[in-house]
Amino acid sequence: MTNETQEKAGGVKIEEIRATGKQARIATHSHIKGLGLNEEGTALHVASGLVGQETAREAAGIVVDLIRSKKMAGRALLLAGAPGTGKTAIALAISQELGPKVPFCPMVGSEVFSSEVKKTEVLMESFRRAIGLRIKETKEVYEGEVTELTPEEADNPLGGYGKTISSVVVTLKTVKGLKQLKLDASIYDSLQKEKVQTGDVIYIEANSGAVKRVGRSDVYATEVDLEADEYVPIPKGEVHKRKEIIQDVTLHDLDMANAQPQGGSDIVSMMGQLMKQRKTEITEKLRVEVNRIVNKYIDQGIAELIPGVLFIDEVHMLDIECFTFLHRALESSLSPNVILATNRGTCTVRGTDLVSPHGIPVDLLDRLMIIRTTTYSQDDIRDIVSIRAKIENIVLDDDALAEISSVGTKTSLRYAVQLLTPANILASAAGRATVSKGDVSAAGALFWDAKVSARHLVAQAASFIS
Repeated sequence: MTNETQEKAGGVKIEEIRATGKQARIATHSHIKGLGLNEEGTALHVASGLVGQETAREAAGIVVDLIRSKKMAGRALLLAGAPGTGKTAIALAISQELGPKVPFCPMVGSEVFSSEVKKTEVLMESFRRAIGLRIKETKEVYEGEVTELTPEEADNPLGGYGKTISSVVVTLKTVKGLKQLKLDASIYDSLQKEKVQTGDVIYIEANSGAVKRVGRSDVYATEVDLEADEYVPIPKGEVHKRKEIIQDVTLHDLDMANAQPQGGSDIVSMMGQLMKQRKTEITEKLRVEVNRIVNKYIDQGIAELIPGVLFIDEVHMLDIECFTFLHRALESSLSPNVILATNRGTCTVRGTDLVSPHGIPVDLLDRLMIIRTTTYSQDDIRDIVSIRAKIENIVLDDDALAEISSVGTKTSLRYAVQLLTPANILASAAGRATVSKGDVSAAGALFWDAKVSARHLVAQAASFIS
């Protein structure tokens, strides 16, 4: 919270206070909001944070339609292009178009190499993370805003001077009225785990006693709070009601829930959990059982399967065993939509002596729908730098924007974007709010690009250890 202005009028200090809110971290692709297509599916040159690559974006739009209509099964998508041509940006744009309810699981090809878990197990885990399950259940719940939360203590039955929580009294309020509940001590633990406090809107399941914190009551929306919370209206109707609850889980969540049975609270089981390896493999037998139950729920209409997106970047890092496994996984009835990306040309498939396009075996390439990305022109780089500057709240004059665009054409787009913040710091140090061409040149002199560094290595080869 910062003070905008401070004035003294007749000895009275007047402060304007900026509203508090969460400051989101600015990441590499924070500006991507979608594919930037019009109603006919034609790509606009600059839209939704994407610039250029019209053909690739239009093709990605068709893929989004295939995924929505659930006709992408058994196929996979390959984004192929030079480094810095927007492959990851297009994959993230696809996930934005599909919406937050569709699981999106990004990973890098080198993640599969682990000393603890088999390569195929890491891939299968990612596949299961990318398959969602929407479960609809009608449950009896107590729902409302917490107006009272009082734990009741009792003497410890094991003796000693300590006290234990015997029960907890919770008062819930809705628009129609309020109800006081006396709950078991185990529910008090759930309330603490959810960090429930007075003024929060919660619901408690009558059968299982599970507690879910929905958000903060909007009555408290004007409070000054360092952590800006999600505010929700006070529930309508009675406190005790029948409610249709929709839960979104992934198959991996179900695997983990069944693979880790809850141990007792005694010291032996607690030590057993501590001594257990952090990473455990889930057996194929357990997955088959989970699949059977999931299919049963789908047949009964209780659950709906939502195939998400598994995005594997740097796919050329996978070896022949992983590619063989991908073949089988793509043919499975429970398979997500797979998007692969690579910046390699013709190279060796890892684990073999075979030379293949993109480092992917030819038989797997036959399965892939390939989208090619092209290098950006200077005008495209100018538009991208302008968007990034706006996202990072950096003001560039026209000469500075032209200079960074020129640098991006000679070196790379990534290097040009990376110069923005150092140039802004140099401008601030000089007492200017606007970045000039001189600031860009000064930042370029301080931080070399890859090509300049490579030329220096060749010129000064004798000075380095080879």
